Amino acid sequence: MLQKIRDNSKGIIAKVIVGLIALTFALFGVESLIGMGSAERAPAKVNGEDISSQELMRGIELQRRQILTQMGANADPALLDDNRLYRLVLDELIERTLLEQSAESQGLYLSEEMIDQLIVSTPQFQVNGRFDRNQFEAILRNSGYTPLMYREALRIENLLNQERAAYILSAFATPSEVRRVIAMDQQSRDLAYTELSLADVMANLSVDVADVQARYDREAPRLQTEEQVVLEYVLLERDQFVDFEGVSQEQLEAAYNQVLATFGEQEEREAQHILIEIGSGRNASAAQARAQELLEEIRAGASFAEVAREASDDIGSASSGGDLGFNTRGVFAEAFESALFALEVGEISEPVRTEFGYHLIRLNDVRKAEPPSFAEQQFGLRAEIAEREAELEYVAALERLADISFSAADLIVPAEELGLDIRTTEPVTREAGVGRVAGDTRVRTAAFSGDLLNERLNSMPIELDTGSAVVVRVKEHLPSRQLTFEEVRENLEQVLLVEMAQAQLTEQIAQWLVGLRSGEPLDRLAPEQSWSEFSGLQRDAREVPVNVLQKAFSLPYGDAQQKPLYDSVTLANGNLAIVRLDAVHAGEPDLSDEEVRMMASMLASRLGELDFQSRFNSLRNSATIERR
Repeated sequence: MLQKIRDNSKGIIAKVIVGLIALTFALFGVESLIGMGSAERAPAKVNGEDISSQELMRGIELQRRQILTQMGANADPALLDDNRLYRLVLDELIERTLLEQSAESQGLYLSEEMIDQLIVSTPQFQVNGRFDRNQFEAILRNSGYTPLMYREALRIENLLNQERAAYILSAFATPSEVRRVIAMDQQSRDLAYTELSLADVMANLSVDVADVQARYDREAPRLQTEEQVVLEYVLLERDQFVDFEGVSQEQLEAAYNQVLATFGEQEEREAQHILIEIGSGRNASAAQARAQELLEEIRAGASFAEVAREASDDIGSASSGGDLGFNTRGVFAEAFESALFALEVGEISEPVRTEFGYHLIRLNDVRKAEPPSFAEQQFGLRAEIAEREAELEYVAALERLADISFSAADLIVPAEELGLDIRTTEPVTREAGVGRVAGDTRVRTAAFSGDLLNERLNSMPIELDTGSAVVVRVKEHLPSRQLTFEEVRENLEQVLLVEMAQAQLTEQIAQWLVGLRSGEPLDRLAPEQSWSEFSGLQRDAREVPVNVLQKAFSLPYGDAQQKPLYDSVTLANGNLAIVRLDAVHAGEPDLSDEEVRMMASMLASRLGELDFQSRFNSLRNSATIERR
């Protein structure tokens, strides 16, 4: 049917359809056609509450940005596994939703004023010890947040921390528990081990071809190559439209005048405040009366800063005399802001009611933001204008690419129309691909769809990120096939040799353990083996392999048991070892009362975390979670 549409795509009806598609792109974007006609299903639902695709995609993008930032300037986005990111972020969203539901069901709450104070008192958002709006917005932009997104993330984080803190702060540990835990942690053990080489045993073994053939015949159904496709694609990038030299002097001057106009409107106000909270111990009338009482004290000559230190309930600013620094509009709650910007310098407001309580506000200073010079702004404005115009050209080109690719039989026409190169990927599987394009999950999903794989159509433009999109088509399909005997013979031989050697060593060690436990020395059982002996090893010792140490500390050594104790363990390199435990030395912690209290606090926090994790496990086990 699609081919018939292509064959008849030159009539007036087809042109109308294409025109409507182009209009749709212009109004709603490239992704609009995908969701047209059916609502997109949420990727998960938690107790009937949807986790939206928008949340998931935003979370994946934020996670990707954070990882790339940590990887440094030479980070390669192709190294990121989109499938793994998808699972990781979806799991985090499910966990967050469960905890948020739990917090809200218990009536936990965080007001807008508290969020304001958290933001204003964050050191990273301050310049010279005071909140700076520009610093705040710059940091958020670099992290991929908008102010509203950050406020919501801050609200949820602190809301969830309330419940976690309740468990942590209510947990406790007794001094005797602390001493017992420290004694166990400081315990040391005398041990020995002897290692048996798997490679040495394999060197003396051989595998019969008939056995390899039998294993091949038995496992043939799973010995398959992965289905692959070779893709060709055209890549459209916003950066190719950036033209710094094309920005005119008139555009620069107009943009600078806008900057001047903005700075002319900006005003920063330096203020102090005193907060009287409304809570379980004080109702609104009592809070207002207390605020009025403090106002009268200040009017009678008391220092505003001293009163704030002694009486303010705002823990973020009380210690500094209620100082809030310089701030522009848009930082505080509406009632607070209205009162602040109505004051004259040196004036103190009447008690101002907000959701959090009553405030007394003192205005200390007003200043206009000094505009930068044209020379200072020229480079940034040129880049901003060039980027803005490039964005417009990119969007138009993206719409054009979608239009042409839909009706074209290959990528030649789109490439010629938009001046793009046709490139080719290495073979790509459903699960993996190399490079920015082939490594993208959405590209691989499209590549193995029926339209591209069977009908060899061009894909819709797939946005790799906010500044680039790709159209792909299948150039070559490499179906899955069964591997021949010769292709897998060497691997199968190796597998059989390892299995034979492991079985032989396991049987040998079992015999030696019987002898050792009955009192026979190792040199009589196996003259070629010898013990490597160690005394006083603690749990974090590095002198022996980790698996040996873990085995030695897992053996139940008691007074009533036969000494020494023996067991076997497989090492990380595939070799096997016999472990001998000779003695256990109890730790004898010499702790002062202060150290015991400090350790008790740390242990209590750990116990509280475990209690909270048990709470979360209970929520998860009783929840109805649907993944799609």
